[in-house]
Amino acid sequence: MDANTLPIITTPRLVMRWISEDDVDALFDVFSDPKVMRYWSSGPLPDREAAAAMQREIADGNRSGLRWKWGLALRDTNTLIGTVTLFNLSLDNGRAEIGYAMGSKYWGKGYMNEALTAMIVHAFEVLNLRRLEADVDPRNASSVRTLERLGFQREGFLRERWHVGGEIQDAYFYGLLRREWNRG
Repeated sequence: MDANTLPIITTPRLVMRWISEDDVDALFDVFSDPKVMRYWSSGPLPDREAAAAMQREIADGNRSGLRWKWGLALRDTNTLIGTVTLFNLSLDNGRAEIGYAMGSKYWGKGYMNEALTAMIVHAFEVLNLRRLEADVDPRNASSVRTLERLGFQREGFLRERWHVGGEIQDAYFYGLLRREWNRG
């Protein structure tokens, strides 16, 4: 697979696709929301220009093959509702980290589980990775549940890992091995 090509991945309700300039307003809606950014490793976006800069940074990262960030769009409307990311991708070591965010009005509908399942399948079956990792703020109970539902195992507790918005945050560290992955 060409590392400079972000593949389109579809699920029953979502399409995981390139994030274009047309998605800047939707990116701003997601990443400016304090509820979404509460446990993120950076604060909410301050304005639309910051979202435009984020879109350009995402495109550059996708082109480089060092990070793949998909936009999560509803299949029926193509509305961007969030992102999922494979980053710190090391094909030589067969590993990558995952990240994800979704607009708060779409929470609780199973979209993230659907998207992450598809991304995990892609990582293990197409990219032939053997390990995925994630870190999550211990207070983010819904994200912890999402990772554990997908089969991630808690492997560590990283004290005072992040400093965001004047607050020191801890992190749980999770791992998922291909040989343990159960598509359910």
